[in-house]
Amino acid sequence: MKRAIEKVLKGRPTIEGAGVRLKRAFGFDEAPELDPFLMLDDFHSGNPDDYLAGFPWHPHRGIETVTYMLEGRVEHGDSMGNKGMLGPGDVQWMTAGSGIIHQEMPKGENGNMWGFQLWVNLPASHKMMDPRYREVKNEEIREVEIGEETSVRVISGELRGVRGPVRDLVVDVEYLDVTMGQGSEFEHAIRKGNRTLAYVVRGSGYFDSEKKSPIIPEHLVIFTDGDSVRIRAQDEGLRFLLLSGKPLGEPVAWYGPIVMNTEEELEVAFREYRNGTFIKHKVR
Repeated sequence: MKRAIEKVLKGRPTIEGAGVRLKRAFGFDEAPELDPFLMLDDFHSGNPDDYLAGFPWHPHRGIETVTYMLEGRVEHGDSMGNKGMLGPGDVQWMTAGSGIIHQEMPKGENGNMWGFQLWVNLPASHKMMDPRYREVKNEEIREVEIGEETSVRVISGELRGVRGPVRDLVVDVEYLDVTMGQGSEFEHAIRKGNRTLAYVVRGSGYFDSEKKSPIIPEHLVIFTDGDSVRIRAQDEGLRFLLLSGKPLGEPVAWYGPIVMNTEEELEVAFREYRNGTFIKHKVR
């Protein structure tokens, strides 16, 4: 059964970090219905004043953050001693687990900065796992060509026998970057029961068989359940991020950068952060 459109959300202007202007596709208010996904931010600007202040040192616990760059560079540093520079096409998949303190600082005073950050919830059984950091370079992400008009970057999950480089995930998330030519169609099987979302990056297209109205950039499609999706690009083509994951079905206690299962666990996390016992995993 083909999935239909359940709802469409428009990204809303938000300021995060030390003053970074971005569009939030979904977040705290929508998260209960988008399990296991918590948040998706789209930071896109050609004005350095919108992004150079970056995201100085801050903590996370109980989640995974996935940063995917299209343009510009972001420097990462964290409490485990990891350092890295994300450039166009690169991905950072960071599992905060029991706790990590990190910073993400845009570099370069000229040119566009464009990327996305997705938050994925961790199940109760893995909230306090050891944190880990994975940086995937552009050239490590395979691209699947479908006909002459469609190409798909497989970040995680599998498409036509090609597996993404991000594996051994706690929550089995599929993350695809799909680019379609004029009037082309893309059909993809998705496990029934998974929560499935599509965020339009460029162009426009139809995301269900009724084709009543095209979805345009900075809009998020929430699909109904089913075993596949079918998307058709309009004349200007279409690029979108396709996300799919199995819901955890657990209570969520969320404040700022920390997501746990109970209010008591949240209180413990912030108390530990204040008294210097937040980090459980020593620097390498």
